[in-house]
Amino acid sequence: MPNAPRDLPAWTLAANALRAGQPAALLLVVRSEGSSPGRQGFKMAVTLWAVAGSVGGGVMEHKWVELARQRLQAGDAAPLLRPQIHRREAPAHRSGMMCAGEQELLLWPLGPADLPALEAIEAACRALGQGAAWEVSAATGLRLAAEAPAAFYDYQPGPAWHYRERLGFRDELLLVGGGHVSLALARVAAQLEFEITVLDDRADLPTLAANEAAHHIRQVEYDSLEIAPGPHRYVAVMTVGYRTDAVVLRRLLASPAAYRYLGVLGSAAKVAELRRVLSEEGFDLSQLRGPIGVPISSRTPEEIAVSIAAELIAVRNGRL
Repeated sequence: MPNAPRDLPAWTLAANALRAGQPAALLLVVRSEGSSPGRQGFKMAVTLWAVAGSVGGGVMEHKWVELARQRLQAGDAAPLLRPQIHRREAPAHRSGMMCAGEQELLLWPLGPADLPALEAIEAACRALGQGAAWEVSAATGLRLAAEAPAAFYDYQPGPAWHYRERLGFRDELLLVGGGHVSLALARVAAQLEFEITVLDDRADLPTLAANEAAHHIRQVEYDSLEIAPGPHRYVAVMTVGYRTDAVVLRRLLASPAAYRYLGVLGSAAKVAELRRVLSEEGFDLSQLRGPIGVPISSRTPEEIAVSIAAELIAVRNGRL
């Protein structure tokens, strides 16, 4: 089965605890900056006996888990919102870590009244989001949001603080071509918080049938292919050969808007010829990457997949 969004185990543990009449709490990173071990949106469910998820690990996470359990045992239902500064010289709110970043954490005790919201969030998460969002604030509590925020995460600080977050995956990886490298890359990328779609014009392809990591597999005609650009859309073209790669790239490069990542698999010679032909046809190739993958002398489909995944991570984290 394809991977669910990273947050699903936390929502499931919290819901299961409340169904069993056990206390639980939500730990949530509502804000992060710099070299923070837990980024905005990281979350954990904490019960007296179990945890799921993460807010960054290390000594800071350990302290917050212990704090949550102390409050659960004491029956303390008051939320706690507190900065964590990862510098030893900070005058207050030191986390015990030396990463040099900062984050703000919310400890939200969960009670029986939160169970309907948790079950709705869990169901929406299993459905990969489907445009849904959730929110929490001192004024409204925990609930599904009436509308999704424009950005994936939305935090309004202050006395009337409010946090909203979309459900599902933020980033989408589309693999145009369903061969051996596509299969290997889907398996790697499934661990990297991508919603994965594989597109191919061939029916009954064994590597498509074997691809249990992809969330969506679709048979398409390359000469009528449409993939809308977007800031969270990553596209890797790896069809059966040069001719079909060129057909796909003509379709994708026809839009003036940009993808977060657009790359083509192949040898340096093949990609150079693709660039020459497409440039002569007037296409703007400034966003096209290729040959894709970091240079690690990869040879097997699995090695090539690792090299491409490393490049995807670098692009997502602003390093390329």
